Amino acid sequence: QVQLVESGGGLVQAGDTLRLSCAASGRTFSSGAMGWFRQAPGSVREFVAAISWSGGSTLYADSVRGRFTVSKDNAKSTVYLQMNSLKPEDTAVYYCAASEWGNTDYVRTGDGMDYWGKGTLVTVSS
Repeated sequence: QVQLVESGGGLVQAGDTLRLSCAASGRTFSSGAMGWFRQAPGSVREFVAAISWSGGSTLYADSVRGRFTVSKDNAKSTVYLQMNSLKPEDTAVYYCAASEWGNTDYVRTGDGMDYWGKGTLVTVSS
């Protein structure tokens, strides 16, 4: 059984940094892609970033490009989201998700992802 577990969320001030982790267990991913999504209270879920397991191509939402960096450690089956220069509008529950065969463009849609984590809360105070 595949499980995705996010960690690293917390309460920070505007301008601070956080690094989220998403550890996958139950299988080793060598293809497909991983995505980070977020959902703020009262808002719909939105795409944040994606990375392919093979090749490491990345994709970012316009709202985070230049501030967030997605990376991976294939050996640990773990994906990271380094978040710099955090803003209050980044406050949300952050989820990671896995697609066993899709590329980053596919992951950006958020549809048809094979696995989802339960999320980790990031709160950015002003």
